Amino acid sequence: MKKVMVFGVFDGVHDGHRVFLKEAKTCGDYLIVAIAQDEVVLRLKGRLPDETLENRIDGLKREPFIDEVVPGDAVVGTYEVVFEHRPEVIALGYDQGVLKEDLEKSASRFFWKPKIVVMGGYGPDTYHSSLLNK
Repeated sequence: MKKVMVFGVFDGVHDGHRVFLKEAKTCGDYLIVAIAQDEVVLRLKGRLPDETLENRIDGLKREPFIDEVVPGDAVVGTYEVVFEHRPEVIALGYDQGVLKEDLEKSASRFFWKPKIVVMGGYGPDTYHSSLLNK
Protein backbone atom coordinates (compact mmCIF):
# COMPACT_ATOMS: atom_id res chain seq x y z
CA MET A 1 0.00 0.00 0.00
CA LYS A 2 1.49 3.32 -1.11
CA LYS A 3 0.81 6.08 1.43
CA VAL A 4 0.45 9.73 0.45
CA MET A 5 0.52 12.56 3.01
CA VAL A 6 -0.69 16.11 2.60
CA PHE A 7 -0.53 19.06 4.97
CA GLY A 8 -2.87 21.97 5.45
CA VAL A 9 -5.05 24.11 7.67
CA PHE A 10 -8.31 23.26 5.86
CA ASP A 11 -10.22 26.06 7.57
CA GLY A 12 -13.44 25.40 5.69
CA VAL A 13 -13.08 22.82 2.92
CA HIS A 14 -13.74 24.31 -0.52
CA ASP A 15 -13.55 23.10 -4.13
CA GLY A 16 -9.87 23.99 -4.39
CA HIS A 17 -9.14 21.71 -1.44
CA ARG A 18 -11.25 18.94 -2.95
CA VAL A 19 -9.40 19.05 -6.26
CA PHE A 20 -6.07 19.05 -4.39
CA LEU A 21 -7.09 16.05 -2.28
CA LYS A 22 -8.40 14.13 -5.30
CA GLU A 23 -5.16 14.78 -7.22
CA ALA A 24 -3.04 13.81 -4.20
CA LYS A 25 -4.94 10.54 -3.87
CA THR A 26 -3.89 9.59 -7.42
CA CYS A 27 -0.27 9.50 -6.19
CA GLY A 28 -0.92 6.39 -4.09
CA ASP A 29 -3.43 4.12 -2.43
CA TYR A 30 -3.94 5.66 1.03
CA LEU A 31 -4.30 9.40 1.66
CA ILE A 32 -3.36 10.82 5.05
CA VAL A 33 -4.16 14.45 5.83
CA ALA A 34 -2.03 16.09 8.51
CA ILE A 35 -4.07 19.05 9.67
CA ALA A 36 -2.27 22.00 11.22
CA GLN A 37 -2.80 22.51 14.92
CA ASP A 38 -4.12 25.90 16.06
CA GLU A 39 -0.85 27.05 17.64
CA VAL A 40 1.05 26.25 14.46
CA VAL A 41 -1.47 28.17 12.34
CA LEU A 42 -1.11 31.15 14.67
CA ARG A 43 2.68 31.03 14.35
CA LEU A 44 2.68 30.66 10.57
CA LYS A 45 -0.24 32.89 9.61
CA GLY A 46 -0.44 35.29 12.53
CA ARG A 47 -4.02 34.34 13.33
CA LEU A 48 -6.00 31.40 14.62
CA PRO A 49 -8.18 29.40 12.24
CA ASP A 50 -11.88 30.28 12.17
CA GLU A 51 -12.79 26.68 12.94
CA THR A 52 -11.49 24.57 15.82
CA LEU A 53 -9.10 21.73 15.13
CA GLU A 54 -11.86 19.24 15.98
CA ASN A 55 -14.29 20.84 13.52
CA ARG A 56 -11.65 20.93 10.79
CA ILE A 57 -10.87 17.25 11.38
CA ASP A 58 -14.57 16.35 11.33
CA GLY A 59 -15.07 18.27 8.08
CA LEU A 60 -12.22 16.45 6.38
CA LYS A 61 -13.42 13.03 7.53
CA ARG A 62 -16.51 13.55 5.35
CA GLU A 63 -14.43 14.04 2.20
CA PRO A 64 -14.38 10.97 -0.08
CA PHE A 65 -10.71 10.80 -1.07
CA ILE A 66 -9.28 10.86 2.45
CA ASP A 67 -8.44 7.64 4.27
CA GLU A 68 -7.11 9.14 7.51
CA VAL A 69 -7.00 12.57 9.18
CA VAL A 70 -4.38 13.22 11.84
CA PRO A 71 -3.32 16.32 13.77
CA GLY A 72 -0.10 17.80 12.43
CA ASP A 73 2.97 18.49 14.51
CA ALA A 74 2.73 20.68 17.59
CA VAL A 75 6.12 22.19 16.71
CA VAL A 76 6.90 23.43 13.19
CA GLY A 77 9.67 21.54 11.41
CA THR A 78 9.84 18.47 13.63
CA TYR A 79 7.97 16.29 11.11
CA GLU A 80 6.96 13.84 13.84
CA VAL A 81 3.79 13.07 11.88
CA VAL A 82 5.91 12.16 8.84
CA PHE A 83 8.11 9.86 10.91
CA GLU A 84 5.04 8.24 12.49
CA HIS A 85 3.24 7.48 9.20
CA ARG A 86 6.22 7.14 6.81
CA PRO A 87 4.46 8.12 3.57
CA GLU A 88 6.05 7.17 0.27
CA VAL A 89 4.77 10.42 -1.24
CA ILE A 90 4.33 13.87 0.26
CA ALA A 91 1.94 15.85 -1.94
CA LEU A 92 1.98 19.62 -1.57
CA GLY A 93 -0.29 22.34 -2.82
CA TYR A 94 0.86 24.85 -5.43
CA ASP A 95 1.13 27.49 -2.67
CA GLN A 96 3.23 25.46 -0.22
CA GLY A 97 6.66 26.49 -1.52
CA VAL A 98 8.09 27.28 1.92
CA LEU A 99 7.03 23.86 3.20
CA LYS A 100 8.56 22.21 0.12
CA GLU A 101 11.89 23.94 0.73
CA ASP A 102 11.89 22.92 4.39
CA LEU A 103 11.00 19.31 3.57
CA GLU A 104 13.79 19.17 0.99
CA LYS A 105 16.26 20.52 3.57
CA SER A 106 15.04 17.89 6.04
CA ALA A 107 15.08 15.03 3.50
CA SER A 108 18.24 13.47 4.90
CA ARG A 109 16.35 12.80 8.16
CA PHE A 110 13.81 10.60 6.35
CA PHE A 111 15.60 7.27 5.96
CA TRP A 112 12.93 5.92 3.58
CA LYS A 113 13.19 8.93 1.18
CA PRO A 114 9.61 9.99 0.42
CA LYS A 115 8.99 11.56 -2.96
CA ILE A 116 7.87 15.21 -2.74
CA VAL A 117 5.42 16.29 -5.45
CA VAL A 118 3.54 19.53 -6.04
CA MET A 119 -0.07 19.38 -7.17
CA GLY A 120 -1.55 21.85 -9.64
CA GLY A 121 -3.80 24.66 -8.48
CA TYR A 122 -7.52 24.76 -9.16
CA GLY A 123 -8.76 28.30 -9.61
CA PRO A 124 -6.11 29.81 -7.30
CA ASP A 125 -7.56 33.28 -7.89
CA THR A 126 -10.96 32.04 -6.73
CA TYR A 127 -10.54 28.99 -4.52
CA HIS A 128 -7.91 30.01 -2.00
CA SER A 129 -8.84 30.13 1.68
CA SER A 130 -7.35 33.59 2.16
CA LEU A 131 -9.65 34.92 -0.57
CA LEU A 132 -12.72 32.97 0.46
CA ASN A 133 -12.42 34.06 4.10
CA LYS A 134 -12.59 37.76 3.21
